This record gives sequence, C-alpha cells and structure tokens, in this order.
Amino acid sequence: MAAGGSYTIPNVIAESPRGDRVMDVYSHLLTQRIVYLGTAIDAGVANALIAQLLHLDASAGYSPQEINLYINCEGGDLSAMLAVYDTMRFIRSPVATTCVGEAIAAGAALLAAGAPGRRAALPHARIVLHQPAGQGRGTIPDLILQADELVRVRSDIEELLSEHTGQTIADLRRDTDRDRIFTAAAARDYGLVDVVLGRGGVATAALGAQAATA
Repeated sequence: MAAGGSYTIPNVIAESPRGDRVMDVYSHLLTQRIVYLGTAIDAGVANALIAQLLHLDASAGYSPQEINLYINCEGGDLSAMLAVYDTMRFIRSPVATTCVGEAIAAGAALLAAGAPGRRAALPHARIVLHQPAGQGRGTIPDLILQADELVRVRSDIEELLSEHTGQTIADLRRDTDRDRIFTAAAARDYGLVDVVLGRGGVATAALGAQAATA
C-alpha cells in the first residue's frame, strides 16, 4: 500500500498466542498504544487520529493507560486539529507527545497539548509557530466572514498555547507575528515540550544545550 505516493508502508510479522500474523506497521504500533502522525492534518487525517485515540482509550477499560502520539507534521487545517485536541482532552487516557522531525503550526499545538511532563522532542526536531492564514477568496461579505473566523480561530489557538506553555497571550501574539522557529532545546525553554530526548529515550541536557547553540 502506498502512502503519499512516495513510499510503501511496510508490513511486519506480529507474534501472538494464536500464531504469527502479518499486519501493516501502523496497525502493529497501535497494538503498542502508539499513534503516529506523519503528515499534514486534514479532515481525513483527524478522523483517523480520533478513531485511534478513542479505540485505545476504550480498550484500556477502567484503568486508563498512556497513549504515545509521535508527531512529524507540516501543519494543516486548524479546525481538524482542534477536533483532535478536544479528543485528547476528552479521553481518560493521558496522551504523551513526541516530536520527530518537525511540528509546524497545527502539529506544534498538538505537541504542546500532551500530558504534563510527557511532552518531548528529539534533538534535531524543529517546531514552528505562526499565525493562521485565510484563503482570501470570494465576495466582500464572504471575505469579512472569513476574517472574523480567522480572528476567532487565532484566539482559540493562542488560548490553547498559553494554557500549555505558560506564555501570555500577548507574548504569543508578538512571537508569532512572523514564523517562529524553535530548536528542540528552545521549544523546551519556551514550554512547548518538557524534555529533549537523546539516545534510547533518555533526557539529556547536553544534547539540548548543543541544539540551542547550533
């Protein structure tokens, strides 16, 4: 099965008491309570993420178990992202987030929304914040409505990021007036993540400091 027209999703052999079975790698990760977001977020991607989160939460029964969400996301639709965000807040299972590669705009918001103390970035991850942009098409009344909606969504995102980073809305608005690009260490210092992970998932201040001065 092709993904994004550029590569084939590999299959893996999963062992179980009933014998070995072949499944795609994403389904196998799901059995380990791992969800991987490796593309921009649109309605379809959001629906798939929401379904996986709900499934893992329900399968935990009365004892919520952590879900690990790995993020390599180039941004996407903010309304779709907010649907995933609300689901992360709705379910009982805590969601740990880790940035592998990049988390831009919508991806950065989901990264920051992980369970407190369980938000991480790998050493060479890149996190980007910026203001939402509109389509700018249609009649004048349509453009006015789009502008009003853009202001509302921007306010929602700023409140979300303020809650999870500890930054004031005024500071967030100033910092996202242009694209704000963070190294893993800078994202940690800003409150977008809690830790930079090195080899074997071990937090390392040395790697963080090295990334900050790169």
